[in-house]
Amino acid sequence: MTLAAAAYGVEPARIAKTLSLRIGERVVLIVASGTSRMDNRKVKARFGGKPKMLGIDEVAEITGHEVGGVCPFGLRTPLPVYCDMSLKAVRRDSAGGGLDPQRGAHRASRMAELVDAEWIDVCQDQ
Repeated sequence: MTLAAAAYGVEPARIAKTLSLRIGERVVLIVASGTSRMDNRKVKARFGGKPKMLGIDEVAEITGHEVGGVCPFGLRTPLPVYCDMSLKAVRRDSAGGGLDPQRGAHRASRMAELVDAEWIDVCQDQ
């Protein structure tokens, strides 16, 4: 996140990161603020299983995006997308996948609407 934020001249919190997780047999995407850290206990309580990050090859195969460029748009496989509440604290953000925060920025609420995401609280309190 730090490199992306520096490249765009914004704070790291404004770069939204997309986490690709396997929870049991399900694969989900969680979009969170770039400075947020996932809370495994909260994820387990919300989804009923221990989260595991997808492997590099799995990420590209399932999402159609390479690690570091995963975003909730243009997915190869339809996946449930969740937005962490940490995004609500960010006025505007970049959803990853090469969007320029200065020109292609979206309000987090609009991004969530476009990908039919559900808002959840699964990151550590900051």
